[in-house]
Amino acid sequence: MRSQFATGVALALFAVVTWGAQFPIAKSAFTAVDPYHVSAIRYLVGTAALVPVVAWQAGRGALGYYGRGPTAALLGVIGMTASPLLVFAGLGLTRPEHTAIIVSLQPSMTAVADWLVRGRRPAGFTIACIVMAFLGVVLVVTKGDPRLAFAAGELAGDAMVLAGALCWVVYTMGTERFGGWSALKLTVLTLIPGTIGLWLGTAVLVWLGVARTPTWDAVRGVSGELAFLSFVGVAAAMIAWNAGNKRIGALNAMLLINLLPVVTFAVGFAQGARFTPVELAGGAVVIGALVANNVYLRRQRAERGLR
Repeated sequence: MRSQFATGVALALFAVVTWGAQFPIAKSAFTAVDPYHVSAIRYLVGTAALVPVVAWQAGRGALGYYGRGPTAALLGVIGMTASPLLVFAGLGLTRPEHTAIIVSLQPSMTAVADWLVRGRRPAGFTIACIVMAFLGVVLVVTKGDPRLAFAAGELAGDAMVLAGALCWVVYTMGTERFGGWSALKLTVLTLIPGTIGLWLGTAVLVWLGVARTPTWDAVRGVSGELAFLSFVGVAAAMIAWNAGNKRIGALNAMLLINLLPVVTFAVGFAQGARFTPVELAGGAVVIGALVANNVYLRRQRAERGLR
C-alpha cells in the first residue's frame, strides 16, 4: 500500500514538474515559432502518441464515442483548442511566472464556478483562501504597481491566460457528464476534436494575418523544445498525472499541483530571470492560500469519514 502511494506521488510530481517547466520552455520556442503553431504542433504530436496507448490498453472499442461525440467535441474545442490557444498566446505577451501563477488558480476558479452555476457554496475558509490567492495574483501581475503592468503590455497577456484557464474550468466541469469513461479515454477523445480545432483555428489566424506559418528551418531550430512540449508535456505528463491521481486521490494530487508555480519560478531563475520582492511575496501568498485550502479540505473529509 505504501509502495503504491509512493509511486503515485512520484508520478503526479513528475507531471507537475513537467507542466511547471513547460511555460519557460515554450516561451523560448516563441522566438522562432509563434504560440499558435507551437500549440497546434505539440497537441498533434501528443494526441498521435496517446491514441495508440488507449487502443493498446483498452482495445479499439475504447476510441468509440457511442453517441457522445457532439458533447465530447464541444468540450474538446473549449478545453483543448480555446484553452491552449489563449494560454500560449497570452504567454507570448507576458512572463512564464505570471502564466503559472494564474493557471494554478484553476481549482479556486472551479470552486467559484461550481458555486455560481450549481449553488454549491464553498466553506468560509475556502472563500477566504480564494480571495487571498486572487490578491497574491494581483501582486505578481502588477508587481505592486498597476502602471508597470500596463506599461509593459503584460496585462493583456495575463488576461488571455486567465481566459484560457477559465476555458479549462468549463472543460473540467463538463467532463463530469462522462461517467464510465476512464480519465485517459476522456482525455484522448476530447484531444482529437480539440487538436483538429487547434489546426483549423491556427489556419484562420494565418489567413487573417495574426499568425505566420513557420519555415521548416524555424521548426527544426526549436525541435528540442517542441519534442519536450509534445512528448513530455502532453503525452507523458498526462499519463503520469492520471496514473498518479488514481493512486493517491484528487486531494493529494491537487496539493502537489500547487508546486507548479514554484517549478516555473525556479526554471526561470536558472534561465537568468530575476524577480522583485513583490512578485516573490505574491507567489508565496498564492501558493500558501492554495495549500492551506487543500489541507483544510483534507481535514474536513477525514472528519466526515470518522462520523
